[in-house]
Order: sequence, then C-alpha cells, then structure tokens
Amino acid sequence: MISIIITTKNEEGSIIDLLESLKSQTYSKFEIIVVDNNSSDKTKLIAKKYNARVFNIGPERSIQRNYGVNKAIGEKVLILDADMKLSKNVLLELSKAKEEVAIIPEKSYGTGFWTKFKVFEREFYEGYESIEAPRFFSKSVFLKYGGYDERITGPEDFDLPLRMRKDGVKVGRIKSYIWHNEKKFSPLKSAKKKFYYASKAGVYVRKHPEMVIVQGNMILRPIFFKKWKKMINHPFLTFGMFFIKTIEMIGVFFGFVYHFLANLFILV
Repeated sequence: MISIIITTKNEEGSIIDLLESLKSQTYSKFEIIVVDNNSSDKTKLIAKKYNARVFNIGPERSIQRNYGVNKAIGEKVLILDADMKLSKNVLLELSKAKEEVAIIPEKSYGTGFWTKFKVFEREFYEGYESIEAPRFFSKSVFLKYGGYDERITGPEDFDLPLRMRKDGVKVGRIKSYIWHNEKKFSPLKSAKKKFYYASKAGVYVRKHPEMVIVQGNMILRPIFFKKWKKMINHPFLTFGMFFIKTIEMIGVFFGFVYHFLANLFILV
C-alpha cells in the first residue's frame, strides 16, 4: 500500500483536482491522509467525501508531513501539496520502483500573464537534482532519517533527501508527471513567500552550506546556462523568467537580512 500524505490550509479551491486525479489512478492500493492546519473553509469536508483520513495539526508543513507519515498504514509514503494533481500512472510506476526514494518529475500550469514564465522556468529543472525534490519514500527509510526537519520551513523538501544522499541512499525516478497548479501566479506574492522561507532558512544553510550558491542564487543557477539554447530560442519567456527571478531574489535577500538581524538582537 502507498499512503498519500496531503498537507492543507484553506485549499478548497485546489484539492478537488488532486483528489479527482487520485480517483483516476491505474493503481488502486492506496490510502489518503489529509493533515490540515486549521482550515476555515470546506477543505476537510471535501477530503472526507473522498474517503480521506483527516487530521488537524500545525503550524508548519514539516510538522504536518511527519505527523501524516506516522499515521500511515502503507509501507510507502507519497508527500503531496494540495495544489498538485497526478498523471494517471504515477502510483503504478511508484509501486514498481526499486529504490526506497524516488523523484516524480513536475510540470506547472495555471492562468494569467505571469504564469507562462513560471511554466517555462519549471521546464529547466527536470533532471536537475539540486531543485527536484523526492516526494516518495519507503516509510522505514523516512523514519530512519527522522523525516522532515521541523525547524526548517521551505527548504525542508531539499534537506531530507540531501541527508539521505550524503549517507549513500540511492534516489530513483519515474517517468509520469505531477502537475503543479501555479493558479494566477503573482511575482510579488512569490517574493513574499521567498522572504518568509529565507527568514527561516538559517538551520538549512548551516546544515548544507554548499547548496547556498546552487539554490539560494535564484538568478545564476547553473542549469539556466547549461540549457542556454532554450533561452535563446525563447527570448520573451527568458526575459520574463529572469524578471520574476529578480523579484524573488530581492525577497530572498531581505529574508536573510531579517533572519540575521533577528538573531543578532537575540544574541545581544
């Protein structure tokens, strides 16, 4: 059995697409666990209509995910966000995976002017392990490494597989996609989210300082220049992508400044 852990917070507008995609899977031996953070909308009610086991805990995603895994019946766990949906063969391919950890490649979609640039950006990351984060684990290996670090918000997706890789755990991948709903993407909202994540990223940076340039520098990521032909062939999309990355990078910068000053005043 595969236990699917979905973390939510007021996701009534997104979660139906995910739950419908689970109904359409070609592999049926799975359970759905929704770990909600005090939603004030109909998220929990919708989840229960799809026979999900629903729990309530917060305040951050790492805590929710670890709680869901501890409640899982399955020997394998798949960690999802509510704004995703699965291609029909994802669970079938995962059920056949030989590795205890696996990456499901992702594509983005959504509406609005800015979203096309985010969709373009996502295309660069397929096969780029520094950005692609595994979402599928055997429950035993997940628990062996203590799950997600509950001190980290945002980069916890990267911290857990990095710890595993450094210890020699092999990470596989499947061919079917997760589709990530960017909705009507907003650069300013994204920058605000990056600010929040960066302000909480101190533990991650101390644990994995080698990843600061690769992940923290959102504009000069090596993968962009490795795929330079793609950028040349799509100049409009490239310009829009780098404009968004610049706005996000400003959010990251001020997030780190906030984190530094907050810790400085604590020490003083």
